[in-house]
Amino acid sequence: QVQLVESGGGSVQAGGSLRLSCAASISTYNCNAMGWFRQAPGKEREAVATIFTDPFEEYYTDSVQGRFTLSQGTTKNTVYLQMNDLKPEDTATYYCAADCIDPPRLFGGIWRAAGYYASWGQGTQVTVSS
Repeated sequence: QVQLVESGGGSVQAGGSLRLSCAASISTYNCNAMGWFRQAPGKEREAVATIFTDPFEEYYTDSVQGRFTLSQGTTKNTVYLQMNDLKPEDTATYYCAADCIDPPRLFGGIWRAAGYYASWGQGTQVTVSS
C-alpha cells in the first residue's frame, strides 16, 4: 500500500497562491496516475487534477483550468499542486490520490472516478477568504 502525505495547506486571501505537496512512499514515476481531489463542507468530493505518467496526460476540472498546475517533483516521490489566483470557492480539504497498483486501474476517461484511486492521503485544508 502506497502511503501519501499532503502538506502546504493554509489560509490565504482571494487572488493569492499556495503550493500543495504530496509525498509518496514510492517513486511517483512508478505510478500510473497521481491526482488531487477536494471536498468542501456539505459537498461531495470533487476531482481537481490528475496526471498520467506514461504516456503523459493531464486533466483539470474546468473551474481550476489555467489557475492550478499539477507537476511531478525532481525528487521523484513528490507531486505538487500549484494553485494561483485562489478564489473563496476553492476552500476545501485537498486530498492526494494515486493509482500505483499493477495492473493499473485508471485511464483518462475516468480520471474523476475516486473509486479507481487505490491510495489516499489524509488531506490538507485550504481556506481562501474574500
